[in-house]
Amino acid sequence: MTATLPHNSAAPSPASPSDFANRLVLGIETSCDETAAAVTLGGTRVLSTVVASQHELHAEYRGVVPEIASRAHAERIVPIITEAVRAAGIRLTDLHAVAVGNRPGLIGSLLVGVSAGKAVALGMGVPLIGVDHVQAHLYAGLMQLGDAPPLLTASTAFPALGLVVSGGHTTVYRVSSPTAMSRLGWTIDDAIGEAYDKVAAMLGLPFPGGPNVDTLARTGNAARFNFPISRLDKGSLNFSFSGLKTAVLYTLKGIPGELEARPPLELTPANTADICASFQHAAVKAVILKLERALEASPDCRTLLTGGGVTANSHLRAELTAFAARRKLALSLPAMALCVDNAAMIAGLGHHLLAQRSWSGDGLDLTAFPSGSV
Repeated sequence: MTATLPHNSAAPSPASPSDFANRLVLGIETSCDETAAAVTLGGTRVLSTVVASQHELHAEYRGVVPEIASRAHAERIVPIITEAVRAAGIRLTDLHAVAVGNRPGLIGSLLVGVSAGKAVALGMGVPLIGVDHVQAHLYAGLMQLGDAPPLLTASTAFPALGLVVSGGHTTVYRVSSPTAMSRLGWTIDDAIGEAYDKVAAMLGLPFPGGPNVDTLARTGNAARFNFPISRLDKGSLNFSFSGLKTAVLYTLKGIPGELEARPPLELTPANTADICASFQHAAVKAVILKLERALEASPDCRTLLTGGGVTANSHLRAELTAFAARRKLALSLPAMALCVDNAAMIAGLGHHLLAQRSWSGDGLDLTAFPSGSV
């Protein structure tokens, strides 16, 4: 379990529930294999964020096992919530609302978080709001982590392009407000993070694979292997990474029936680094290509909002920074602690959703949905 405590002093005493800027929201996130809880103030200021990862439980399987994930959530959820409240310097009775990620994700994992959110909301007599996990990733860059204010605010960021890149999602949005967005393009097969993990498995790298591929790519030659950059149809905003993944496989194993023409590649340290660098170049280039197309279709966008675990990738962050500068866009890159699945983004977006509804929540009949992100 890791805890990020950006605000060490006691939280300000909450004002009346009608005071928007002083509302304390508990966020809960259990969509996949991170058990997370956080407390935010006013929808932007992160008072605490606590995340318990399960990497060690899934490493031998090189991927998340749903049943193991849900059992681990059930074991950890109460101490994680307790630690988030303690770290924020408040009591449960100070809360004004509870926000919980209820879609999309692994159904068993989601049910643990939703059940915990209902229990806290019922016990404290406060509203409960369900939050779309993918939408929340786009809000993460608008959060204030520590004393430094966010580079962008909800009042200046829109309209914006939104990019979510993670193990389960690769999606581009047009975003009109923190709570209003329309999907422009999405992956038709593997998400980019999944492709990273599968390539890492081919190379025999530890799980999770993405960070290990990124590290090795820094020492490799990205021009050595001419892996395909997915474009799909002319003007398409959708993504595809299955062909890239297959190209890596054929480079490593040789083409079936053509072993003399292309024999298997020996996995020396230099070859592994070059594979990582060439794969990463093609994967990131495909993302930037689709962002270029999306901006042509929505030229009034003035901001690029990004979120998801793959936004922690060093090459992608550099390319997104260059793209935003080239196209004169303000760029929202989440702090590293908020790239991964976390509950601060859930609480922050939940704050805005509740404000839209005059702080009337979803009720105790809130349902978990394994799919269905907008």
